[in-house]
Amino acid sequence: MKKNTWGAVTQIMFYPALFPMNAYLVEEEDGLTLIDACMPFAAKGILQAVRDANKPLARILLTHAHEDHVGSVPFLKQHFPEAKIGISAREAAILKGDHSLLAHEPQTPLRGGLPKNSPLKADFYIEDNDRIGSLLTVSSPGHSPGHMAFLETTSGTLIAGDAFQTKGGLAVSGHMKLSFPFPAMATWHTPTSIASAQKLIQLNPVRLAVGHGPVLEQPLAAMKQAVRDAEQRWNRRNPA
Repeated sequence: MKKNTWGAVTQIMFYPALFPMNAYLVEEEDGLTLIDACMPFAAKGILQAVRDANKPLARILLTHAHEDHVGSVPFLKQHFPEAKIGISAREAAILKGDHSLLAHEPQTPLRGGLPKNSPLKADFYIEDNDRIGSLLTVSSPGHSPGHMAFLETTSGTLIAGDAFQTKGGLAVSGHMKLSFPFPAMATWHTPTSIASAQKLIQLNPVRLAVGHGPVLEQPLAAMKQAVRDAEQRWNRRNPA
């Protein structure tokens, strides 16, 4: 486990050279907010990071329901039973094992590590443009139908979950990088991912923090190029 801190945001990294997975702690007046929880093997490391911060864990926010983002939550809830779990209503249904698609959604099967019937229950649902302490919530579907990102407004850090990856090179979810193809392999609908990436660019983040890979400083130019690359590749493979 390694940690990096930018203002109120601390990145907790696991296996950065092999299969990087990140969780993020955000320090608020009422305690700590954890964004994503990696897989179960990361639980003790996240627990130690919370204890090192010397503040209570007030809430756990989940970008989406894939197993590599929710795996440590049951363990952490045992140690911090007062921590409230927040997730979008759309992802909460997936968390319960409902993998069906809504009528208005692209009818592309869900992909990635999908829970069959998770014991996790949301204490509250996250919607687009909510404010949770210093965090602005941003609906960013594509990697999954109810994916959420979070802009930490005091530091300008965009915690984007799997809307982007930085391991193997910056890429929009669904644009496969052969050096690290796994986020693309787990992406539900690439055109929706591209639209969400364009939306996230409009937030003008100072840094980009993702689920898989290092944090990227001053990311705007690279994010815009990643969108262009994803659009070009999609259009080549799916001509009108």
